[in-house]
Amino acid sequence: MIQRIQTIFLALASGSFFSQFGLAFARSTESESGFFADLAYTIHDHIGLLVLTILGGLVSLVAIFLYNNRPLQLRIAYIGIVLAVIVPALALFLFFSTGYKLDDANRINDSAGIYVPLVSILLLALAARFINKDEKLVRSSDRLR
Repeated sequence: MIQRIQTIFLALASGSFFSQFGLAFARSTESESGFFADLAYTIHDHIGLLVLTILGGLVSLVAIFLYNNRPLQLRIAYIGIVLAVIVPALALFLFFSTGYKLDDANRINDSAGIYVPLVSILLLALAARFINKDEKLVRSSDRLR
């Protein structure tokens, strides 16, 4: 299981999902009601962001242990990619739907948390690529028998 490179990619993707618990999407210089009451917009500010992040991390972690069923492991990696796309999209949607505008840039700065899902997407895509390569290798060896 650990000898396969996709296991490393899936573990790192899970770690990047769970790292969002310590990182903020955006920070503000002024305290105000709403997302920036604590000067930071994090996944803890909305239950949907929290659930999607936990689900993405768990999906990536569960996929590691499905090494015997590569087609299912591949589908779960694709589900993780979809979750990694939804998290920042939902964060941005919630941010702009609450009345914040782009002209608030002098007091609101983006933070590393908004870019972490991009790392998750990359790692999950690499894992899916190597899972697919393993599946092709097994199919070709079955054909030779």
